[in-house]
Amino acid sequence: MLTGLLDLVLPPRCAGCGAAGTCCAACLAEFTSPRRVRVPGRPVYALAEYQGAPRELVLAFKERGRHDLAGRLGGLLGGALAAVPEARADAGGTWWLVPAPSRRSASRRRGGEHVVRLARAAAGALAAEGAPVAVAPALELAAGTKDSVGLTAAARRANLAGRVRPRPKGLPPPGTPVVLLDDVVTTGATAAECVRVLARAGVRVTAVLALTSAASQRWW
Repeated sequence: MLTGLLDLVLPPRCAGCGAAGTCCAACLAEFTSPRRVRVPGRPVYALAEYQGAPRELVLAFKERGRHDLAGRLGGLLGGALAAVPEARADAGGTWWLVPAPSRRSASRRRGGEHVVRLARAAAGALAAEGAPVAVAPALELAAGTKDSVGLTAAARRANLAGRVRPRPKGLPPPGTPVVLLDDVVTTGATAAECVRVLARAGVRVTAVLALTSAASQRWW
């Protein structure tokens, strides 16, 4: 009720440009079809560079409490999966989506795991098209993992080494092909460690799909 009253007094504004509405069409149009990002390991794709309106939208959703953006941003990921060459469903036709994990302190501050929200919205978009889909919260970060902002590529790898852990109750069946989802790809360290941990659990990551890629990364 309080949210509804606030919307009447202070109508929502596009987090990308400030226009009226949750998220304007012009800002959404800055997300394109998946483009390959030059990082080691499994194929990694992103829908936009981490700058301008895409950056503002991701930050608003992730850090500024704009949970109302989950449907739009997650829908972009769900709609893009079919355009990722390596991504595929399992033998029964079900798409399996694994959200990249967040630090526990960050999740508490944000009111939950933000990439899980994206994955569920992506699953909703796929289900609306008639595709069987499952979200598998299969990974977590150990206590003591530092915020990666400002760390070099080597420091990011060291920070994550041994700290990405499987959640046994969230793992899909062994041998299941999955797509790892994230909001931002910077050096690829998170994706690489997640792929390694899932592989040890018998789960194959066929591709990584993120909303944005840091400007320092080069497109293939």
